[in-house]
Amino acid sequence: MLDGEGKLLTDLTPADIAKLREDGVIRGGMVPKLETCVTAVQSGCEAAVVLDGRVGHAMLLEFFTARGAGTLVRA
Repeated sequence: MLDGEGKLLTDLTPADIAKLREDGVIRGGMVPKLETCVTAVQSGCEAAVVLDGRVGHAMLLEFFTARGAGTLVRA
């Protein structure tokens, strides 16, 4: 998930997501992805991740590096 200036947002809460959506930063295809993450964490999941599919081996990077390869959503 990128902010309005093209910077990767790596860690968000449901409140952050609501504000970014209100500000028009989150739009289009990112809306259902992040809504699903919010539903997951509000239903008891510790966290959910939206991976950047353009990054090779994104899932491995998410699991095995401190930086990851996407946006982590946690309650």
